[in-house]
Amino acid sequence: MAELTQIWRHPIKSHGSEALQTTQLDVGKTLPWDRYWAVAHEAAQIDGGAWARCGNFSRGAKTPGLMAIDATLNTTSGQITLRHPDLSDLTFDPETEGAALIDWSAGLIPENRVKSAKVVTTTQRGMTDTDFPSISILSNSSLRAMSQKAGTPLDQRRFRGNLWLDGLGPWEEFEWIGKTLRIGSAELTVRERIGRCMATTANPETGKRDVDTLDVLKDGWGHTDFGVYAEVTVTGEVRVGDMVEVL
Repeated sequence: MAELTQIWRHPIKSHGSEALQTTQLDVGKTLPWDRYWAVAHEAAQIDGGAWARCGNFSRGAKTPGLMAIDATLNTTSGQITLRHPDLSDLTFDPETEGAALIDWSAGLIPENRVKSAKVVTTTQRGMTDTDFPSISILSNSSLRAMSQKAGTPLDQRRFRGNLWLDGLGPWEEFEWIGKTLRIGSAELTVRERIGRCMATTANPETGKRDVDTLDVLKDGWGHTDFGVYAEVTVTGEVRVGDMVEVL
């Protein structure tokens, strides 16, 4: 039986990850505070606070330097602290001080890329890459298989997952499409595989591209998928150490 070994949230889409020990999962919503904010670029076509496709935002696929950001969210004050190896730490409120983030991250945007413009939010659900409120589930066993193929250890943070599981066979998670999982007191139905992009080629320690992860996947397994998207179907709490049951 699989075990939940890590929980991650990403308060600002593509701008930092944060490890948790426990969280609540609610029907019809993403993981709390995950992708609650996003950074729209100058060419974005977005409509108010509604969900929008990832191409409207500054993200690691186009700006690998963003992948080296770590984040800590204070849910009481609403402030976020961001850290990057090449920048001074930034603590700010994205609701009222979004310009501070735009200025702070400006040097990470390549000259040939469209610039970041403003911080936006969606209060109904996080700005995940799916048009439904998804939770991403990833397997440490699949990561180990991929690392072996790549010839180097691959950091979990390359893949911006929410729930990481151990105790599976490599790629076993792909067999769960259409099935329901119970983790803690929550239940999630697995909807689809996660197709990967250039963001995963960047090292989260440096923000530099150093492994062609997409070629590793194609050469090893004939696809560029890693992990699965699920949707919460029963509200409940999950915590590191919970066992995972396929219903």
